[in-house]
Amino acid sequence: MSILGTIIVPHPPLIIPTVGCGREQEVQATIDAYRTAAKQVAAWEPEVLIITSPHQIMYADYFHISPGQGATGDMAAFGAAQTKLVVEYDSPLRDEIIRRGEAAGLQTGTFGQRDPSLDHGTFVPLYFLQEAGVDCPILRIGLSGFSPLDHYRLGQCIAQAVDAQGRRAVFVASGDLSHKLRDDGPYGYAPEGPVFDRRVTQAMAEGDFLRFLTMDPALCEQAAECGLRSFQIMAGALDGMAVEAKLLSYEDVTGVGYGIATFTVTGPDGARRFGAQCEAAERTRLAEKKVSEDPWVKLARLSLETFVKTKKQLEQLPDGLPAEMTGQAAGAFVSLHAHGQLRGCIGTTGPTTESLAWEIVQNAVSACSRDPRFPPVTVSELDSLEYSVDVLGRPEPICSPAELDVKKYGVIVSCGSRRGLLLPDLDGIDTVERQIDIARQKGGIGSREKYTLERFEVVRHL
Repeated sequence: MSILGTIIVPHPPLIIPTVGCGREQEVQATIDAYRTAAKQVAAWEPEVLIITSPHQIMYADYFHISPGQGATGDMAAFGAAQTKLVVEYDSPLRDEIIRRGEAAGLQTGTFGQRDPSLDHGTFVPLYFLQEAGVDCPILRIGLSGFSPLDHYRLGQCIAQAVDAQGRRAVFVASGDLSHKLRDDGPYGYAPEGPVFDRRVTQAMAEGDFLRFLTMDPALCEQAAECGLRSFQIMAGALDGMAVEAKLLSYEDVTGVGYGIATFTVTGPDGARRFGAQCEAAERTRLAEKKVSEDPWVKLARLSLETFVKTKKQLEQLPDGLPAEMTGQAAGAFVSLHAHGQLRGCIGTTGPTTESLAWEIVQNAVSACSRDPRFPPVTVSELDSLEYSVDVLGRPEPICSPAELDVKKYGVIVSCGSRRGLLLPDLDGIDTVERQIDIARQKGGIGSREKYTLERFEVVRHL
C-alpha cells in the first residue's frame, strides 16, 4: 500500500460551529469545501492519517513527531471547551518514519514534546474528517527550520515508511496561506500577501509542487505565510506520483488566506520528482550568482572557505583587489544565508584592522564559526552558501527615531557600555520602532532604560 491521496486544508478555529457561534458563515465556502475534501478522504478509506501542522511543536533543527499512544484535545483556548477529540497514534509507522529519516540524514524523532494535547492546526482538520466518518489512527508531525528540500525529503521518507508498513495512508497538509491580506485583518496588509496566495493557489490547482519548493523566501516572510513547509512535506510524500489536482476553494475575507485542495494519486510519474528538479535548478542559480560576485563578496567567500577547509585564516590577500578595499579602513558585516535562511552574521561597527579587505577576511571567519546562534559551518554546506558584505559608513548621533529610515539607515542603540546594532533594509523589518526594538534587545538593553541612538549608512555588496 502507499499514499492514496493528500489534502491541503486551513485551520481557522472559527469554522467549528461551537467556536464561530454563527460567525463561521463568513467563510461558508471554506466550510463547504472542507466537507467535500473530508468526504474524499473517507472515500479513500485510509488506515492512517499523517498530519503536518505549523502549530505542532517546531524546532529549527529537528522534525518532531508526537510520541506516546495517542492524544486528546479541545477548543478551550477558543471558548469551546466542550468540543473535544481523542486520537490514537500509529506507533509502528512512526518508528519506521524516524528510522528512515535518520538514515536520510534528517534529524527526526519524538524528543522535546512540550504539550501532548492536540494543537488547533491538527484539531480543526480532524474535526471535519471525523464528522465525515474517518476513524483511524494518526501521526502528528511538526515543521522545522530546515530547507524546503529537507521538508520534501521528509515527505519521501514518510511515503517509503508507509510502503514498508503496508498502510493505506492519506496525508493531510494543514496550513493557512498569507496572514496579511487586508488592512482590517488581524495582521494588517502587505502587498506580498495577495501575490503569495495567487502563486500558491495556482500551484494547488495545477498540482505544480515545484513552486512550493522554489518560492522566494523574502516573499514568504513579507506575506507572513503559515503552511508552505507543510505543503513541501506533502509534495515529497507524492514524489514520482501522478495526481489529479482539484482546488476546491479559496477565501480571504478575514484577512487570512484559506485554500483547500485535494490530490488523488493516479499512478507513477517519473517526471514528477520535484526534489531532484529543485536541486538542479538551485545548483544552476548558485553557480550563476557566484560568477557575478564582486570583489568584496569574492574575498568573503575565499576567506570563509579557506578557514572551513584548513582551519586557518587567510594569510595574504589575493592580487587585484580595488584600492578602496586595501587603502582604507572601515567597519563591515559579513552575512551568510543558506536556503533563504540566515546562517551567520558577524561584523564590526568601526575598523579593527588596517584595511577594509582584512576586516572582511576577519569577519567572514567569525560569521561562519563564532556566531552564537548557529553551529560552525561545515565543508558540506559551502556550495549552498550565499554571501553579502555590508560596508559601514561612520555612525552619527541622532536625537530621535524620526531621523531614521529602515531602508536607508542602520541603527546603533547604546546604554553605557552595552550596544546593539541592526543593519538597514532587512527582510521583515519594516518600521523604525521594530528596528530600534531588535537592536535594543541585541544589546541587552531593557525597554525602560534610557538609551542613545546613532544611525549609519551602508554599501551592500551581494
